[in-house]
Amino acid sequence: MDQEKVNILLVDDQPAKLLAYEVILKDLGENLVIASSGREALEVLLKTEIAVILVDVCMPELDGFELAAMIREHPRFQKTAMIFISAIQVSDIDRLRGYEMGAVDYVPVPVVPEVLRAKIKVFAELYRKTRELERLNHELEDRVRARTAELEASTAKLRESEQRRSMAIAAGKMGSWDWDWISGDWMWDEGQYRIFGVSPEDFEVTPGSVQALLHPDDVDQLRKAIAEFNKGTRAYETEFRIVRPDGEVRWCVGTAAATTDESGRVVRVSGVTVDITERKRAEERQNLLAREVDHRAKNALALAQSIVRLTRADEVKAYVNAVEGRINALARVHTILSLSSWQGAELSRLIDEELAPYSLGGQIKLAGPEVQLVPATAQTLALALHELFTNSAKYGALSTRSGRLAIDWQVDAERLTLSWEESGGPLVKTPKSRGFGTRSLLASIESQLGGQAQFDWRAEGLLCRLEVPLTRKSATTAPGKFDTAGAAELQRASG
Repeated sequence: MDQEKVNILLVDDQPAKLLAYEVILKDLGENLVIASSGREALEVLLKTEIAVILVDVCMPELDGFELAAMIREHPRFQKTAMIFISAIQVSDIDRLRGYEMGAVDYVPVPVVPEVLRAKIKVFAELYRKTRELERLNHELEDRVRARTAELEASTAKLRESEQRRSMAIAAGKMGSWDWDWISGDWMWDEGQYRIFGVSPEDFEVTPGSVQALLHPDDVDQLRKAIAEFNKGTRAYETEFRIVRPDGEVRWCVGTAAATTDESGRVVRVSGVTVDITERKRAEERQNLLAREVDHRAKNALALAQSIVRLTRADEVKAYVNAVEGRINALARVHTILSLSSWQGAELSRLIDEELAPYSLGGQIKLAGPEVQLVPATAQTLALALHELFTNSAKYGALSTRSGRLAIDWQVDAERLTLSWEESGGPLVKTPKSRGFGTRSLLASIESQLGGQAQFDWRAEGLLCRLEVPLTRKSATTAPGKFDTAGAAELQRASG
């Protein structure tokens, strides 16, 4: 199915330059919207959903910086990607000013068509994926609301229908009681005893014994109900918790009605108790699921944006390949974690997924026990392994048929040690400086997971040793709670 086109806004006061941008970007297949001034661009934004804004820095009336500031002031456009085009030499101060105003990138003039198309394409795809995630999140929220409404309707019908009440009593989900307001005597039916987890033989129903079974935080509900009936209230309903003798906490909803004498004085209060524990738990599970989906989506987008912004390459094709490789590595580990309901991932599975794109025959040897990694650790190690495999395939042992790679790992005292040893490849020289991949690997392993990464650039092949604690707090984050510091660590690694 063809993907939906997105709108790209081109802002420049010179018609010739606008025409040039249209020709360059035509092959992307997106909708190109033209604005010849800053004010015209603002009018377009108020009427149209825009994915990316390409704006000239130097324009009369509103220049690019002023336009960006006005756009960012509107809540709808605070996350809209803006790329500045400048025909003059931009100083570091102007660059910083532009980024503070909300720019995501600069393109100098003369414009290189391939570079401009690549940048626009990345942000257009990011916008499209973001909207898809928002749509899925809205659908989930609608399902949660619909399910909650169904549960509430079901509970209402349960109270109103005597037949449903009888069935619930038989199933142990509903009980009825009667309280003589004058003598203080209580009467419970079998369902009431079952809900509270006591038996008629061992439990005497008195105001004191009933209060002892209420959750300490909900005792005031009983006092409030008594006060309301003394004021003349004839019916009362509330939710409360009970603590059974075995310590189990259950949620209930209680409905009570008063019977009065000829003078209007309350003489008896009768009521029904419904065990709604399962409904409460279902609501909690739905709310947790909604929060986790929202959290995972935001963090995945934050990490993807960091990869796009921080990846460096001398050529457009190399840049695109690097970005796609890193995002695909993130997508693969995301799939593994999804299949396990975000309970974790096997280290050997992560390695196998990274090996899949290569046809290496017997060049690689793996050895190590089964190790289950929590989600945060799995995501970080997946990206680290991707960098190692990519570099080896380009420059190391995996770049030649004679090259060999041995990967082994072991766990000792809740600490994972992974050894990466290359041999038989091209002659290795110690690099004069660390590239982005190496620096991001070090930042993620050491700062994010509290581990260590060591590199030994031996002439016969790279020897890398990764040590990662398996019990570190940041590595035992609950399913779906990926450490959002990852993007910040990549930012510092790119320094």
